[in-house]
Amino acid sequence: MTGTDGNAITLLADIGGTNTRVALARGGRLLPDTIRRFANAGRPALEPILADYIAAEGVQEIAGACVAAAGPVAGARAVMTNLDWVIEGAAVAAVTGAARVAVLNDLQAQGHALGHIAPEALAPVIAAPGARTGGAMLVVGLGTGVNAAPVHGSGAARIVPPSECGHVNLPVRSEEDFALMRFIERLLQSRGEAAHCGVEEVLSGRGLANLAAFCAAEAGRAPFADSAAVLAGLAAGDPVAAQTARLYTRILAQFLADQALVHLPLGGIFLIGGMARAMAPHLAAHDFEAIFRAPRRVDLLIRDFAISVVEDDYAALTGCAAFLQSQLPG
Repeated sequence: MTGTDGNAITLLADIGGTNTRVALARGGRLLPDTIRRFANAGRPALEPILADYIAAEGVQEIAGACVAAAGPVAGARAVMTNLDWVIEGAAVAAVTGAARVAVLNDLQAQGHALGHIAPEALAPVIAAPGARTGGAMLVVGLGTGVNAAPVHGSGAARIVPPSECGHVNLPVRSEEDFALMRFIERLLQSRGEAAHCGVEEVLSGRGLANLAAFCAAEAGRAPFADSAAVLAGLAAGDPVAAQTARLYTRILAQFLADQALVHLPLGGIFLIGGMARAMAPHLAAHDFEAIFRAPRRVDLLIRDFAISVVEDDYAALTGCAAFLQSQLPG
């Protein structure tokens, strides 16, 4: 495959803790038939995966490459959070031959995808009469980890600043919240981890299991094995799982309300990730909108900020393609 100018072929990679997805784009549009998934286990780094993919696809000329990595990014270097890899832009350039290489945080890539996702892949959670086309947006990742980042502008002018706000403090507004915070701190300390109850410790995949452990302890029951067991219990009507969903909903709504007032995303809030999709069907039953729109001194939360769930598994790849297209000449 080759491409020039507006039809340039670019290579995209979305690296998670377990798998890496690689694909091609032409003219800034993701080519779905080229998406391949590679297991990270047994691989020493990203570069062998990219080399195998390029050889299998028979790609002859790559104008640009963009990698979305689940971890902090500084310059063209990413350190993976849940994988012992370091992604270097120079190494990606060497294996792909691309003249232009970008390394993005995975949440930044999701932010660049907004506006390029099919409407049917957006599931509304809360409508807002005050939503504005072209306004700032907020992308919130709920999966293996938790993060959120504002999205400003479009095309080459789009800015999605990096963030690590999944580690901000748990909102504590009640005795139950205080008891939960102390429980999570003790739980983390018992595992030899930093005893800090950030929102990631209750809203991520492992966070759901942490919440369920708290609810099970309160009920005098043994904890669930993991988040998958909690979700299965929720589907089966288990009361401890239902209590876990109630807590998850309240904490998520309060976290999003705080983030909405910080960033004023009048163009909408977009939830991405496996936990967002898994928990979305349970939010309404636990008064998600009422908690999110609880009155404060300003009335913005009462009328503004639509919330949707992104149901496109390949949104990060789409965002990488859009970002590269905005940076390539012509």
